[in-house]
Amino acid sequence: MCDTAVVVGTEGVLFAKNSDRDVNEAQFLDWRPREEHAAGVPLHCTWIEIPQVRETHAVLLSRPYWIWGAEIGANEHGVAIGNEAVFTRAPYAETGLTGMDLLRLGLERGATAREAVDVIVGLLEEHGQGGGCGHENRDFTYHNSFIVADPRQAFVLETAGRDSAVEPVEGARTISNALTIPEFARQHGERLRSRASRARSRHRRTAELALRATGPADMMSLLRDHGRGQRWPRYSWLSGAMSAPCVHAGGLVVVSQTTGSWVSELAPGSVRHWATGSAAPCLSLFKPVSVDQPVDTGPRPGERADAESLWWRHEALHRRVQRDPARLADVLLPERDAFEERWRTYAPPSDVAFKEADGLLERWTRRVSERAAADRRPVWVRRIWNQRNARAGLDPCAPLAG
Repeated sequence: MCDTAVVVGTEGVLFAKNSDRDVNEAQFLDWRPREEHAAGVPLHCTWIEIPQVRETHAVLLSRPYWIWGAEIGANEHGVAIGNEAVFTRAPYAETGLTGMDLLRLGLERGATAREAVDVIVGLLEEHGQGGGCGHENRDFTYHNSFIVADPRQAFVLETAGRDSAVEPVEGARTISNALTIPEFARQHGERLRSRASRARSRHRRTAELALRATGPADMMSLLRDHGRGQRWPRYSWLSGAMSAPCVHAGGLVVVSQTTGSWVSELAPGSVRHWATGSAAPCLSLFKPVSVDQPVDTGPRPGERADAESLWWRHEALHRRVQRDPARLADVLLPERDAFEERWRTYAPPSDVAFKEADGLLERWTRRVSERAAADRRPVWVRRIWNQRNARAGLDPCAPLAG
């Protein structure tokens, strides 16, 4: 599941998204340059091929490792897009473009938010959406909604099969995993799976927080939020900690975890992005990223833990701390917050920031590993995480090498 928020102001646009996926569904930052192509050559997306266009824009994507498309991204023209799974009464196709494919195609082919919306709608009508979208369950499929933003405007685009509705944004607007454009929702909305995803609860909370947001720090706080009055996750047996934007897996029916997060500050002549490249924004560092500044974040991660990719290196920290965040998180949070504040004031080149972040991650992981802490989560949550850790080949309590 996911949450995306946007605030359209007189001087620019704020954009933020949490990507919520399966626990071991590693996500990575992927820089793609502007490219020229022979017209009409086949483009292989996640499940189907479509004709390529002559030129594609440079993009920076946050991608689940096995999908051609992306959960979040931006292009060289300052367009940023986030997508959400939505559940509708329209039929689900066995194959087609995934919502993540449509997001990437919108960024690669649209130089403004309006152009990107038109690209997505046109491709949706021509090719349809469909195919498996789940990591643990490849048969899991859904329809999609999007927030599409640039430095001057933003749109909510909602879909059901090949149908769509578009609404321009004024002020603050958020989407969470249910249709929100009133007439379109009345026509196509489905209640059961929207309720299971806790979409309404998260939508109310993100809308409340977005109304107060005046800068990127507020959008980062929105993505880190665990609910009113909650510093750390509150778990339910059904859906874990899915009732607030910072989602933590732990449900017996719905197992979803925030696996990547992104914030953009979009203004005419000035575009800045921050991305975690890691799960759990409450325990992650938002690093300055730019479409034109590729950074080596290690090899592309997969579903098994490794010691080289940024995403899995952060999991060695995240999965230790989440056992008892009230005791362990303060090892890193004051220093993390200080770095983010400094970077928001003066953002260094991305490679410099990532090098500093690597040093911090190593230091924090060692500090946390030196503290003994019992797992304070409910027994069913511990069981769910023990299963996923075993599948990934990761022992959060193992001594660190060296």
